[in-house]
Amino acid sequence: MTAPVQPDAEPQPLGVLPSQALRALIAEGRISAQTPIPAPQIQPASLDLRLGAVAHRVRASFLAGGDSTVEDRLERFTMHSIDLSAGAVLEKGCVYVIPLQERLDLPPDVSAAANAKSSTGRLDLLTRLITDRGEEFDRVDPGYSGPLYAEISPRSFSVLVRPGMRLNQIRLRRGNLAFSDEELRALHAREPLVDGTPIIDHGLAFSVDLTPRGDQPVGWRAKPHTGLIDLDRIAAYDPAEFWEPLFPAPRGGLILDPGAFYILVSRESVAIPPMYAAEMQPYLAMAGEFRVHYAGFFDPGFGHASAHGTGSRGVLEVRCYEAPFALEHGQVVGRLVYEPMAAVPDVLYGADLASNYQGQGLKLAKQFRAPG
Repeated sequence: MTAPVQPDAEPQPLGVLPSQALRALIAEGRISAQTPIPAPQIQPASLDLRLGAVAHRVRASFLAGGDSTVEDRLERFTMHSIDLSAGAVLEKGCVYVIPLQERLDLPPDVSAAANAKSSTGRLDLLTRLITDRGEEFDRVDPGYSGPLYAEISPRSFSVLVRPGMRLNQIRLRRGNLAFSDEELRALHAREPLVDGTPIIDHGLAFSVDLTPRGDQPVGWRAKPHTGLIDLDRIAAYDPAEFWEPLFPAPRGGLILDPGAFYILVSRESVAIPPMYAAEMQPYLAMAGEFRVHYAGFFDPGFGHASAHGTGSRGVLEVRCYEAPFALEHGQVVGRLVYEPMAAVPDVLYGADLASNYQGQGLKLAKQFRAPG
């Protein structure tokens, strides 16, 4: 007797998985953790990841690649390990690998991407996801099953960390539906994505705002020698102890110094409608010898009217490389790549979740007090 033919499984919607889908994967054990995953970790289109209890100081950044695990590489590259239980310092200029509390058992049609959280990027705290057999930072292949690790390298400030801190986040998706420029123009025609005329070229372009503002700075440059930042202390630090305010030159613009780190702001105010998500990507290398934006996820509702927003400007985390570079007002420095959600999230950024950055302009990380 032959077995009855089973009907084909109902196809799953394509796009970025929303908050309710992330909860379902947690309930199924597809996303698991050493300790229960609390509700605040689940964002509209991403999941915050928590540091584990030990940091491995390594002599070089690495990817596992091939058939290797991260633990294989740690055996080769670890110099010493640090217990984070009572809090520990990650020193500026060093590289650490920290096992995360979460692990994945993805369905075969689900991939993932990771990025630093906003405050992490604004502290110049380079944070990247690595996985077993992974050949790219911050990318997880469909069907991956295994542990997750954060590679962390403080570039401007030494920081105090503890287990459970959330420095990066992961976004899951079915398919790869990044909008073409034509689709992006059509979306902007239906729901304006920026104030004014959009610059659409391989995504929605961001330009820098260097308009003189009297005695208010147009940006901030990290000081080279500063004290320690405890990441748990909110609005605790005087910006003057860590940052130099920047003002345009008499003829306009700023000259970026090689090796320096800057916080600037976009000229455009951006909105992310509830059915969409976006990722900030650096502009083409040929546009200049600098890198913009290490923290790149923009959640549904960011700056959007449905989430009590009227457009939010993008904060630009800028590092200059080989040579001094003259940056002018309105120069394009990055782009937002939009993609659809698989469904509208049941929570929106800035409406259902408290946010430090909804409606933002030029703003430092949440650990700093507002400039006096």
